[in-house]
Amino acid sequence: MFWEGASLWILSAPAGQKYPKTDPHSHHVVQVTLALTGRVDFEGESARASGDAFAIASDSVHAFEGTGLVAHLFVAADGKAGRQIARRLLSNEPMASIPAKQLGDLPTRLRATFEDPHHTDDDLRALGRSLIAQLAGEAAQTDAPDPRVLKLITWLTQRLEQAVNLSEAASYMGLSPGRARHLFVEQTGLPLRTYLLWLRLVRAVELYAAGASLTDAAHGAGFADSAHLSRTFRRMFGIAAASLRLS
Repeated sequence: MFWEGASLWILSAPAGQKYPKTDPHSHHVVQVTLALTGRVDFEGESARASGDAFAIASDSVHAFEGTGLVAHLFVAADGKAGRQIARRLLSNEPMASIPAKQLGDLPTRLRATFEDPHHTDDDLRALGRSLIAQLAGEAAQTDAPDPRVLKLITWLTQRLEQAVNLSEAASYMGLSPGRARHLFVEQTGLPLRTYLLWLRLVRAVELYAAGASLTDAAHGAGFADSAHLSRTFRRMFGIAAASLRLS
């Protein structure tokens, strides 16, 4: 699930198996990982840790492996919520365990909702938003997103196969490029180019999960070819896109 400045991924390893250990990688988002069943293991540049819930600082190199059902929440590092989560959980450290009391019943609710065959994407997206609010605290609550930014995101989502630059986006919003850049980062926490890359990665995973070949998923999401998608995905997540088998 993807929404303004955040993304929620829920993955399940085959019964009795571990996720393949990822390559060391980093991304410009704050990562929150929850073991909804089993445990997760992280390896940073100077430490290893195993447990139920972790926060990973943006641009921090790490590798991951685990078992069972795992939720990864990615929050834009430059947005208000991302900065507040990093401040409350990480204290300038690259990685930190999250105490259960700071999560409340959200992991249990997330697992129950995901395992309910009648759940919707909106159900999971709402829980992702609740998790961000819980971890960021009252100080991170924001006003409703600017309608110009929401309109632009819809427009971008319909044009992922095309090249879009800041000038075109600014023109669509009716703003100068400088004002459009500032407003977009203020609202989403990410520069337009980075946000577009996230949208394209999400679209590619959605297409691949729906049965498209990796090549068709890459083209449908605006990547030059499957190799381009694979390189980008591995750089962001430390695994090959083809290793995902979603249902």
